Amino acid sequence: MEKLVVASSMSLYGEGLYRTPQGSLLPGPERTLAQLKARDWELHDANGAALTPVPTPETKAPTLASIYALSKYDQEQMCLMMGRAYQIPAVALRFFNVYGTRQALSNPYTGVMAIFASRLMNHNAPRIFEDGLQRRDFVSVRDVARACRMALEAPSATGQVFNIGSGRHYTIKELAHHIARVMDRSDLAPEISGQYRVGDVRHCFADIGLARQALGYEPQVTLEEGLVELMSWLESQVAVDRVDEAVAELSARGLTV
Repeated sequence: MEKLVVASSMSLYGEGLYRTPQGSLLPGPERTLAQLKARDWELHDANGAALTPVPTPETKAPTLASIYALSKYDQEQMCLMMGRAYQIPAVALRFFNVYGTRQALSNPYTGVMAIFASRLMNHNAPRIFEDGLQRRDFVSVRDVARACRMALEAPSATGQVFNIGSGRHYTIKELAHHIARVMDRSDLAPEISGQYRVGDVRHCFADIGLARQALGYEPQVTLEEGLVELMSWLESQVAVDRVDEAVAELSARGLTV
């Protein structure tokens, strides 16, 4: 059966889902400018109590925090609407932070893993915004490809939206240390900038329960295995480190706090 599979993104969630001290769930509220200037990075409820991040399911309403997020949500919804209107089987996959061989290494706006690798390949320390404790879900491109095939082959997937991640989460600081260790560059400790980049969210990682149930999706590549494969490929690559240039441009445009 022919089917349209659209590559959507976790970015459309904005902040992920959170639990209050009382145990109820709520979407992560937007951090205020005053809070960010005070370097108070974590999210709080209306009474100032700390919120705990939890896996984000597909039922969380989108919070479009960037032009990229808006564009991915538009693409997703257009494909699903067209599918319903013209009886074209269509399914949307919301990819979380995808990494793997053959990804762009010299683009400072690509995934954080490639950016860190590019820095380390050029004997520069990874640069991290905020305090490095923001959490993300990193999924191997091999698992993403497997999920695409499953979405194509599963009749029950038509018309639905699925998170595709690893089902695990790490801080950005942890990721930087993992990459440095695999690349034998542990001497290059990450630089914590203490700055906020406009459009960034604090925590967002995947609840993949629906993909498990409907597609039979089960991640097979651990972060450790995926990093070893990625770094083996990097040995034959050349990367141009443009991070300093990108950070300067962000600052010049008023996009860092």
